[in-house]
Amino acid sequence: MLKHLRASDEWAAKNALQKGFTLVELLVVIVILGILAAVVVFAVNGISDRGQSAACATDQSTLRTAVEAYRAKNGAATNPTEAQLVSGGLLSTQSSYYNISYPGGVLTLTPVVGAGC
Repeated sequence: MLKHLRASDEWAAKNALQKGFTLVELLVVIVILGILAAVVVFAVNGISDRGQSAACATDQSTLRTAVEAYRAKNGAATNPTEAQLVSGGLLSTQSSYYNISYPGGVLTLTPVVGAGC
C-alpha cells in the first residue's frame, strides 16, 4: 500500500512535513520503548542488594583471615582488636561493617548498626 501511495502524484506534491509519521506508527514506537524500559528496570532491580551482601561477606572473611594471621604471628592465645590488626598491617582500615569481640575466647563478628549486614 505504501508503494502505491509513494507512486501517486499527490505523494510527490507533498512536502516533508506532510509526509510525517501517522499516529499509529508513533503509538507503536512508544509501546516498544515502554516495553524496553520495563525490561531494563526489572533487570537492574536488586543489584545494589546483592552488592551489599557481597561486601558484608567479603568484609567478614577478611576480618577472620586477619585475626588468624595475627594469631599465627603472635601466638594462638592472643585475641587482637581491630586497631591491633590495622597497626600490625593485616588490615588497611578498621571495618565499617563488623565489630570484633571474643565472648568465651571465641571470635565473634557483630554487625555494626545501620551498616546493612
